[in-house]
Amino acid sequence: MAEKNRDTKLFAEFPPITTEQWESVIREDLKGADYDKKLVWKTMEGISAKPYYRAEDLKNIDTTKVLPGEFPYIRGNKEKGNNWLVRQDFDVNSDNPTETNQKALDVLIKGVDSIGFRLCKGCEPCFDGVSKILNGIDFQKIEVNLIGGGSSRKALPFFIQKIKETKANPKNVKVSIDYSPLSSLTLNGKFCCDAETAFNRMKEVVESVREFPEFKVIGVNAYIFHNSGSTLVQELAFALAMANDYLAALTERGIIVDEATNRIKFNFAVSANYFMEIAKFRAARLLWAKIVEAYNPKSIESAQVSIHAETSTWNKTVYDAYVNMLRTTTEGMSAVIAGVDSLNILPFDITYQSATAFSERIARNQQLVIKEESYFDKIADPAAGSYYIENLTDSIAQEAWKLFLQVEAMGGYQAAFTKGFIQDQIKEVARKRDMNITSRRDTVLGTNQYPNFTEITDTNVVKESSVKRTVASKTAEMIAEPLVPYRGAQAIEELRYKTDSSGKRPKVFMLTLGGLAMRRARAQFSCNFFAVAGFEVIDNIGFKTVDEGIKAAIDAKSDIVVICSSDEEYVTFAPDAFEKLGNKVIYVVAGEPVCKPELEAKGIKNFISTKSNILDTLVYYQNLLKI
Repeated sequence: MAEKNRDTKLFAEFPPITTEQWESVIREDLKGADYDKKLVWKTMEGISAKPYYRAEDLKNIDTTKVLPGEFPYIRGNKEKGNNWLVRQDFDVNSDNPTETNQKALDVLIKGVDSIGFRLCKGCEPCFDGVSKILNGIDFQKIEVNLIGGGSSRKALPFFIQKIKETKANPKNVKVSIDYSPLSSLTLNGKFCCDAETAFNRMKEVVESVREFPEFKVIGVNAYIFHNSGSTLVQELAFALAMANDYLAALTERGIIVDEATNRIKFNFAVSANYFMEIAKFRAARLLWAKIVEAYNPKSIESAQVSIHAETSTWNKTVYDAYVNMLRTTTEGMSAVIAGVDSLNILPFDITYQSATAFSERIARNQQLVIKEESYFDKIADPAAGSYYIENLTDSIAQEAWKLFLQVEAMGGYQAAFTKGFIQDQIKEVARKRDMNITSRRDTVLGTNQYPNFTEITDTNVVKESSVKRTVASKTAEMIAEPLVPYRGAQAIEELRYKTDSSGKRPKVFMLTLGGLAMRRARAQFSCNFFAVAGFEVIDNIGFKTVDEGIKAAIDAKSDIVVICSSDEEYVTFAPDAFEKLGNKVIYVVAGEPVCKPELEAKGIKNFISTKSNILDTLVYYQNLLKI
């Protein structure tokens, strides 16, 4: 009987359904509504994501036949498993390097197997300082990374000396620095020295670590683009262009491509765009392999890419900061599902202070839960074969490749950046993303939507510089306008910080009248709206009469009164309340009622609705309140 059932097709009683049949039912359910507008997601990357995908959507994607560990490495460099390095970074205390060393040694017994040391900008490293930072670290078991571009290059000889002092087997040492002349150009608008010298130094750096097969010395810092507001297609394309400039510079200086690619590490950001991020990393491996293949390496394995991921700072917030833990958890999941080599989950509070022992522990344990309790390290490329993710991977790869070719047509990354092309591309997207936040088309939980009503910032802990955005400008010594990383929430945060630091907290009273459904909906909307600016909101169940509500508002010493009712009831309620309140408070109508022209004709001028730009509107009310 068992033998007979073995050949029985599962669910044979269910006939196969064609795409045409599915589409017919969908269009019938839409009842004439536009299919594309209702169901097709138009991403900021210029990609149209369909509402569903089927096996037939994989027919033209050749890479679905590739196995893990096979060229073009879309499914990762490893044949089996998905183990990644759990990394934690620390700022180096140049006055007390031993303190930094003790912090590092402490986390190494708590599940971390990769350490990053952020060197101070412009510092002059010495052997004694570098040695103290690295004391007690087993280079054969722990990956060590020196971060800081030019500073890490200066520290390199001392780094090598310390490694040799420990008598570690060079073949087992896995370390890195992030020397990156083009990152300096991107963030500073100029090279640390002239371009020729910078690239000559890069060649010297590569040659200095030849005895260490796994020593990465060149950092392609793609996170700069993301944290400046780019799309993930731009982040990928510009990172590939930067890396290609490095390959060209090194091979022109006599370094063979196999050696050059082995010294490069890509440092990407990972954002909350869950499936898109998974696809981005897969596309990155595919496109890098194709670029390296064009250089005719001796070994095809030279086309493998080393990827480190760090959670985004662009989408993190100062207000309701614990929500950052939720954001970084999903970001971490995207990165490890995509098969990154190492991951750093940033502490939730770094938006406004140096990370605490608590926030560092939570960040570390987020990764450990994903690995040790959820077993994300067991399966190589678990996303493979997903109709949706495979198509996203293909779409991102195609769009990123088009943009990469545009940059190459201009002469490569350095030339395109000097001409301002890269900055203009990112600024245009950043402007749209900023507008989406201030219009609340995009929700930043706890900041522009659903704020914590009772939260008041401690201005002794959170400084104004944490919420104030720095704007890029080009000075005389610069050869290009630099990119300035920022956070998307900063404009709203600065608004609320202004209230918190003013010493007064205006009261906004909800004058709720009439039908239950509309008065509650509009009161909830209005409470959220004004709480975004840090105003105290006073909600109410409902008043029987206008007079009763006005008395309660005056007794509460309200600064703003928001009438919340239905469109029909506004015709009588709104003018009545406005007349009786007079100039005692700022009077606001919740919504965009049909009778708005009539109300305006009676002198009512303040309205808030879903169409309001929350930033401009709340700045207006702050000005009225002299905040």
